[in-house]
Amino acid sequence: MSVVTTEQIGKVSVIRINRPDKMNAISKGVAEGIQQAFQEFDASDQRVAVLSAVGTKSFSSGADVTDLPELWRCIPTVGFKTNKPIIAATSGWCVGGAIVMAMMCDMIVSTQDTIFYYPEAKLGLTGGMISSLVTRMPHKLAMEVMLLGTKVGAQRAYDVGFINRVTENGGHEKEAIAMAEELVNSAPLVISTLKHFVNDIIMPAGPVERMVAVSQQLAAVRSSNDLKEGVAAYKEKRKPNFTGT
Repeated sequence: MSVVTTEQIGKVSVIRINRPDKMNAISKGVAEGIQQAFQEFDASDQRVAVLSAVGTKSFSSGADVTDLPELWRCIPTVGFKTNKPIIAATSGWCVGGAIVMAMMCDMIVSTQDTIFYYPEAKLGLTGGMISSLVTRMPHKLAMEVMLLGTKVGAQRAYDVGFINRVTENGGHEKEAIAMAEELVNSAPLVISTLKHFVNDIIMPAGPVERMVAVSQQLAAVRSSNDLKEGVAAYKEKRKPNFTGT
């Protein structure tokens, strides 16, 4: 059974975490599965994605401590990039890294029973990406969530503009898909241009986002054919023939 599933509804792709028995905790497989699903979505002719989860008790309880993921892989704009819109659909618990995953989507639809909770300060660890919460939620409330571990319900999150819609319990996917279908009928070039302006020009990148971007660029150099050619040429005392690959 796949821990991440994709369902296509017309031009809308619904990508779901599929570990309801584990409160949809983000394991290594989930992080890699979400990254792959969104890379395939971006390369396809699908127009809008909804990020959701199987079941209603938990969008996700955060990182699976028994199978720790490289969490950055499943974070929009960090582990994958797309200029197509992404709508998060949450219900029940949205904990730790799951908040980061949802907040980096373009819009959020939440059920009345959604609870946003970031307990890492009480556990003695953090991945750092939650710091970008201050660009998506009022500063003082974001600090309260991060430092005190205050639980924020859907209505309060809506009141401060962190989420777009609050639905009855169980209605989050239906509402998110309705919003997605409305986006499908809009001009994709306009939508992608505006999203690019917001994510790449206006919205500041957090420290971990910058770190991951730099790490990925350096990793590409370390695994490049040019590096292999440079080392071989040095050993063979000849001029290297670099190809830029």
